[in-house]
Amino acid sequence: MRWPVPFGRRGRNSRDDRCERRVRDLGLPVDTTLTIEQLCEHVGRGRGRPVQLVSLELPLGSPHGLWVSTESREYVVFEERLAPVHQRQVILHEIGHIVCDHAASPALAAEDAGLLLPSLSPDLVQRVLGREHGQSDAEIEAELVGSLIGRRIGAWTTGPVWPVAPEARRLAARLAELEPPAAPGRG
Repeated sequence: MRWPVPFGRRGRNSRDDRCERRVRDLGLPVDTTLTIEQLCEHVGRGRGRPVQLVSLELPLGSPHGLWVSTESREYVVFEERLAPVHQRQVILHEIGHIVCDHAASPALAAEDAGLLLPSLSPDLVQRVLGREHGQSDAEIEAELVGSLIGRRIGAWTTGPVWPVAPEARRLAARLAELEPPAAPGRG
């Protein structure tokens, strides 16, 4: 009987090994916790143009994150209404697209990116990738690279917490009110 090959050991040319090599090639500092912002600075230096995070309220039904690339800057756009841990994964996913240097996706046209980032001329936008929930090779690679980077940069609580929508705060407060008081002696 043949046993399945463990994760990350599928062969020299497998997608997993390719993604692990890309993350190693980033040259992230070892034994140092990085914030998302420091990761963006590091990736930006490697690409020769800054990586800027942009928190926006994206239209309903649109991707939760986008990578917009111009000649002078990389923009990682993410939905501001997501929970911080979800925002972090979306950002890491989009950085995964940058690290993999994926080609443009039909998910969003350059003109549409101009609607989200009106200060950008559609002519300057070289490519736009939207976070899909599909199973394309590019999406799987970006998710894997983002997850591998997330493991390398430290705990998910590192760095600033992005704003949480007021309605989410109100919901959390209502849920906390519903929690029964702790029984005596069970502090």
